[in-house]
Amino acid sequence: MAEVLLEYDDSVAVITINDPERRNALTIDLSQELADKVTQAEREANALIITGAPPAFCAGADLTQLGNSKDEGLKKIYKGFLAVANASIPTIAAVNGAAVGAGLNLALAADVRIAGPKARFDARFLQLGIHPGGGMTWMLQRITNRQTATAMTLFGQILDADQAVAHGLAYARAEDPLAVAKELARASAEAPAELVRTIKATMRLTDVLDDHAEAVETELTPQVTSIDTPEFAARLAAMKARISGR
Repeated sequence: MAEVLLEYDDSVAVITINDPERRNALTIDLSQELADKVTQAEREANALIITGAPPAFCAGADLTQLGNSKDEGLKKIYKGFLAVANASIPTIAAVNGAAVGAGLNLALAADVRIAGPKARFDARFLQLGIHPGGGMTWMLQRITNRQTATAMTLFGQILDADQAVAHGLAYARAEDPLAVAKELARASAEAPAELVRTIKATMRLTDVLDDHAEAVETELTPQVTSIDTPEFAARLAAMKARISGR
């Protein structure tokens, strides 16, 4: 049985980590397979959803491999969630269960998180006697805030779905997080492929800017380019036709 499944719903790719007996723990081989599937999805879809086979989202790194790993081994374990973090298309984590340790990293790596009723966001590194890795402290502080990140990382606080939304860790709570993620992804799926990728790239650039004027200049060239595309012309004509037909 494949440990990482890739399916398509129109132009939305859905990757499912499929090792439920081990609660979808990340091994070196699974992380490589996950990275390969992310690369494939980038070629063939406009949006990507990551989820786990129930009952967990991802229980973290395989502890045996983690304990035996040095620099290069750790980087191989990171490879899967870093592929999500670096994806050129928008990404959503449909967190259907526990996201623990490196599994929390996988959830944090996505652009947006939808938390199901059984979602649990658990850093766990301190309790295992291991330092966080894979950029967890950086991602968690940027997505939430220093206080929340400290409570989770140094005081062992675990956030459920409602708490995750309240602290900005998740965008929304949903009874069926995968269904909500698919609906959320629909706008990107239906948009011009190059435009989706360009907007995501621009958001990465403007995210590190402090000056509004610089952001205006950063957006100007890709906006002009998009105005000259056949896709914009067709959509503009369709909108004008709808308005005139009212």
